[in-house]
Amino acid sequence: MSRIHSGRKGRAGSHRPYPLTKPEWVTTTSEEVVEQAVGLAKAGQSAAHIGLVLRDQHGVPSARVVTGKRLGAILKEQGVQPEIPDDLQALLKRVVHLQRHLTTHPKDLSNRRGLALMESRIRRLARYYRQRRRLPETWRYSAAGAALQVE
Repeated sequence: MSRIHSGRKGRAGSHRPYPLTKPEWVTTTSEEVVEQAVGLAKAGQSAAHIGLVLRDQHGVPSARVVTGKRLGAILKEQGVQPEIPDDLQALLKRVVHLQRHLTTHPKDLSNRRGLALMESRIRRLARYYRQRRRLPETWRYSAAGAALQVE
């Protein structure tokens, strides 16, 4: 698999093997995991950050193993799923940061190209999410709209 905007291949890496059963040392029940995840989601945390908090502070190695469902599915069932998916939100945040940088450094051409590539990535991802009905059909990327959605 290659990278989107380069001619190079991606860096290979190992992935954590997911056990199919809940480890014996995990004492947290699935209801507690759902309750903690919903509380963190209401506080504005992303699903990735919720997984990190559950792992580091509550000793849950994987919410999927404990509950039988992925965090995104749990948040969707509980009605606290964010209106914009987490990966798209992260790209919008990076674009806003680059736009601020380019207002103070207008001759930074390498970052101007990086901004154009990132905007292209956002449009591609938004098209995917519109097809999968995760975004409304009328949602379109704009630089001003990105700054408003991030803040």
